Amino acid sequence: MQYYNSKTLLYLDGEIVKSEDAKTDLYSQSLHYGYAAFEGIRAYNTHNGTRIFKAKAHYQRLKKSCELVHIPFNWDINDLIHQTYKVLELNNFKDAYIRPLVYCHANMSLTEPSNVSIMICAWDWAAYLGDKLVRVCISNYQRPNPKSTPIQAKVSGHYVNSILATTEAKARGYDEAVLLDQGNFIAEAPGANLFLEKNGKLYTPELGNILPGITRATLLVLCKKLDIECIETQLTVTDLKQADSAFLCGTAAEIIGMKSVDETVFPLKWSESIGATLQRAYKCLVLEKTNYEVFI
Repeated sequence: MQYYNSKTLLYLDGEIVKSEDAKTDLYSQSLHYGYAAFEGIRAYNTHNGTRIFKAKAHYQRLKKSCELVHIPFNWDINDLIHQTYKVLELNNFKDAYIRPLVYCHANMSLTEPSNVSIMICAWDWAAYLGDKLVRVCISNYQRPNPKSTPIQAKVSGHYVNSILATTEAKARGYDEAVLLDQGNFIAEAPGANLFLEKNGKLYTPELGNILPGITRATLLVLCKKLDIECIETQLTVTDLKQADSAFLCGTAAEIIGMKSVDETVFPLKWSESIGATLQRAYKCLVLEKTNYEVFI
């Protein structure tokens, strides 16, 4: 996939520059050690114009991620949101995926950085996992132990774990992986949170060993509005395989139903699941339609 061309513009340290002209230092801590923080954000073409969904929440999480791993963050969030809309406008993007990245300058020592940069780029990107039900497998890789690194931070280096899990899943003939935590409880997919449905209720892994997804948090609010019971708890592989239905969610993936886990097919038809209801409600929410309750 081509993410930019000769006309694409991005924001870099207070300036708008051509993507092909943007440079980074080959001695950067981010390049050598994966020491950087980023966000994934979506903009939608709504009846009110192009709108960035949960822009402030994403930039607040970016700031929090930096703080958790001792990367300086000295930018004004409202200004970053303004600059993001500017990037969308200059590139004539209506629907887009947005990637802010805070990265470190040259430093070969294993110490916190003194100098950092911020970049904001965007590109057209459909739902990360497509729009068909996905076949997943239980990965042989685990999520990082929260005592080894602040796993609630969206840090570049953490995604080596995600790449390995997805690569393994695809090599085994699946669409995506589900990772366990150090206690062998369900954690999340490499780039998405997980929900399962059982007997008319939703269940999702509790915080602690997962990335606190903004889409996940949005769905929890939607569940309350739509009177859907959702329980945050520890879930086992058996719980997942005995579920009636299940789905993944994230900014990149949005909401995507799961067809099966390993060779176990979920029995409930997706269109009749709570996940499908939330999928429709979420789409109405991001498009700023207010009548999502009619889908219940």
